[in-house]
Amino acid sequence: MSDRAPVSRLTTHLVSNQPPPFEDCNLFLLDLPLREAVARGGAAWAAPALSAFGQEAGSARVLELGVQANAQPPTLRVFDRYGQRLDEVRYHPAYHELMTLALRHGVHSLGWSEAQAGAHVAQAGLLYLLHQAEPGVCCPVVMTYAGVPALAASRELEAEWRPRLLSRDYDPRALPAAEKRGATLGMAMTEKQGGSDLRSNSTRAEDMGGGEYLLSGHKWFCSAPMSDAFLTLAQLQDQLTCFLVPRWRPDGCRNAIQLQRLKDKLGNRANASSEIEYHGAWARRLGEPGRGIATIIEMVHHTRLHTSVAPASLMRQGLALATHHASHRRVFGRRLIEQPLLRQVLADLALESEAATALAFRLARGFDASARDPGERRFARLAVSVVKYWINKRAPGHLAECLECLGGGGYVEESLLPRLYREAPLNGIWEGSGNVICLDFLRALERDPEGRGLLMDEVVAARGFHPLLDQALERLAGALSAPTEASARRLAGELAVTLAASLLARHAPEPVAVAYLRSRLGETPQRCYGELPSGLDLDPLLQRILAEP
Repeated sequence: MSDRAPVSRLTTHLVSNQPPPFEDCNLFLLDLPLREAVARGGAAWAAPALSAFGQEAGSARVLELGVQANAQPPTLRVFDRYGQRLDEVRYHPAYHELMTLALRHGVHSLGWSEAQAGAHVAQAGLLYLLHQAEPGVCCPVVMTYAGVPALAASRELEAEWRPRLLSRDYDPRALPAAEKRGATLGMAMTEKQGGSDLRSNSTRAEDMGGGEYLLSGHKWFCSAPMSDAFLTLAQLQDQLTCFLVPRWRPDGCRNAIQLQRLKDKLGNRANASSEIEYHGAWARRLGEPGRGIATIIEMVHHTRLHTSVAPASLMRQGLALATHHASHRRVFGRRLIEQPLLRQVLADLALESEAATALAFRLARGFDASARDPGERRFARLAVSVVKYWINKRAPGHLAECLECLGGGGYVEESLLPRLYREAPLNGIWEGSGNVICLDFLRALERDPEGRGLLMDEVVAARGFHPLLDQALERLAGALSAPTEASARRLAGELAVTLAASLLARHAPEPVAVAYLRSRLGETPQRCYGELPSGLDLDPLLQRILAEP
């Protein structure tokens, strides 16, 4: 938050040529590519709600909450003063304020609670804006959203938990869920010995009869451990099965979930991630025995949508900060944004950000239409791995270049960019790192061979726009016809870039689409940002970055 009347005339010098803080601005209205993507996705009706949230997310007050929540990360309280176990995490009050803000605006629930077409697109827009204020609270918000479809595997559990998860009241109290105004949902899958190899899980479930089970084992990575319940995997008579494990037992006692320690992470520091053990934890089965992965994959699938939106959001915020700085700071008699070489860099960063936003929200449109359009559902199943893989691979380098646009000022915490940069690798790891995601894509193609046609239908919709795009379509068709494990990354990247080019060709101004095609699909490979081909019209790219209507 800006300080009031700071002293600029110091004893030795006058502080000048500094940009004003990038705050108290509407993050939605400033973002023309986002507004266009939301409208294309059928969520124009949500523009007032997105604008209201964008105003709050971009306010000095909310940005300061993010600073506070990261400066004083959560702490683990295993015992009370008498030596009795609590297994609780304590957060800075700023974290709770941010969670209250997110749930009040329905960032966790709009996709399910709003019956209109475009609801999931609108929710993706809300999350896109929340990430720019503070990514740390997005984990529990996204898991709560993503857990709702998985609950459909049990009518009883769905009837009990769905209303709690859709509540817009954030209630952080350590109480049984039935006594709270609303609830959040977490996930605990991976174990030390297996990681992504979930079938190697060793946690055991004992059937106690009457639909009750006791779980014993460990989970290596449990994020948001103060969630009211967790979807988790355990072996039930050697059949990997999904369970819902609440924090409290039906008798009002704390469940036997022990927090071993909190992770000391690179980023995402406002959010707690933990290692846990189950010591006869009370649970209820979700789905059929042996169908654990198939049940929880619905949660993973919807989480992957938001781990595609998140890096696009981080790239957008980094670009906005870099452009804001360059628009106000003067060097060698001109503003930085008027310097030819920096114009090239900013325009190139803008291209990457536009492409990421177009990909993420085309994916969100597929999720939104999945319930009523089988083709869109199949598209979403195939494309989510490709989009998640590619945008997350591009985000760290993009954020590093944005940071460099500010020079030394971008390397200090007050600029916000270091926090964004530390966050950039997270979503590439969460719910499947690069190799896992690309192999998932290959398996999806094997299960749905006709899905190649769905993907090609999407990209060929822009055939004829430019010779470079037509050539890329031919290459892609050949690559999709005979995919191999060794070429999975190349295939995913080629598909993502071609799909982005097709989307921009159809929906972005022509100079933007041509610049993307020539720089990403041209003969000269792009090694670093700012190496744009000669002869491009950069003004339309730069004018779209901060373009409030």
